[in-house]
Amino acid sequence: MMMPLRCLSELARRRRGCCRPDHAVDAMRAGLQCLMSTCSSTKATDNHSFSNTYATSCANLPEVAPSEAPLSDMLVDSFGRFHNYLRISLTERCNLRCQYCMPAEGVELTPSAELLSHDEIIRVADLFVTSGVDKIRLTGGEPTIRKDIEDICLHLSGLKGLKTLAMTTNGLVLSKKLPRLKECGLNALNISLDTLVPAKFEFMTRRKGHSRVMESIDAAIELGFQSVKVNCVVMRGMNDDEICDFVEMTRDKPVNVRFIEFMPFDGNVWNVKKLVPYAEIMDKVRQRFNGVERLQDHPSETAKNFKIDGHAGTISFITSMTQHFCAGCNRLRLLADGNLKVCLFGPSEVSLREPIRAGVDDAGLREIISAAVKRKKAKHAGMFDIAKTANRPMIHIGG
Repeated sequence: MMMPLRCLSELARRRRGCCRPDHAVDAMRAGLQCLMSTCSSTKATDNHSFSNTYATSCANLPEVAPSEAPLSDMLVDSFGRFHNYLRISLTERCNLRCQYCMPAEGVELTPSAELLSHDEIIRVADLFVTSGVDKIRLTGGEPTIRKDIEDICLHLSGLKGLKTLAMTTNGLVLSKKLPRLKECGLNALNISLDTLVPAKFEFMTRRKGHSRVMESIDAAIELGFQSVKVNCVVMRGMNDDEICDFVEMTRDKPVNVRFIEFMPFDGNVWNVKKLVPYAEIMDKVRQRFNGVERLQDHPSETAKNFKIDGHAGTISFITSMTQHFCAGCNRLRLLADGNLKVCLFGPSEVSLREPIRAGVDDAGLREIISAAVKRKKAKHAGMFDIAKTANRPMIHIGG
């Protein structure tokens, strides 16, 4: 969904006079209220028309609630987008070798001394949360192989103002860790699973372990996590024949299956012929299942969400390649080596590790972060340009 021009104009007009953080926050709130007002008057009815089927609906959105943490101009970019969602990569190491994430020969890992320590992660996270971030997602590599993962979760969940502590994981060693992780404050999970066929799993990940991932999904449901999502990267000729099988999973399991368009990163041999676009996936789903109904999406939502009559779970689509969602982007990424990345597909990064170890105080770090956020572009390049742009492997960036 593109932000209406009048909303951007209102944000820009109000922010030009901002010299204090509270003024910037007022401008951000005004822009969001304008955006939501516009959304509520343009609800899509996606039952018959192709254009309506694939339109973004954001009708009847709730009003912006006051944040428990003070909002900061540090997190507002030059287009008025407020970034309240931080993804933290805890490690570059992984116990799988998924073909879309890592080249077969592996990747060169950053030396351990150049990765953020436990205390550095907590310090940076606290700085973001006290500035208005209310959601943190832990990624990797594979975050569960980090030995201090429980302690990190415990400290992060204790940050005042943080509402959601999530994790993206391959689920391989997750089931045994889940009870303790939940006790330490983890409350949302995304579990990566690209096939329901054990032999194909071994081929796609270059490792065994399909049954253990399924056990982790069931364990997360049984433990009552508030959100359990299954991430499936769809690749033509690889797993596109299993789309309806994944949808069938939601009939009895209260999970959200998310179909993700194959994206280009260094080393994953991206080819447009492997890309299965959202519209094609959606057509397959509608041909097989009746009662597919669009749900209402928040302006910052990355997914297009649907429910199906008679199903306990839901399905979603991440359409980064064919229908970007940059206008509502609210995400920033802290890489394991301490670099801040403001756009998944942009090569630009700025180090926070170096100034931290040089003794820069929190005020100085806020200035560095704010400058990086203000340089964020309105949208990422098209998929063919992205494929030609130097970027890190996904294993380095964090899923």
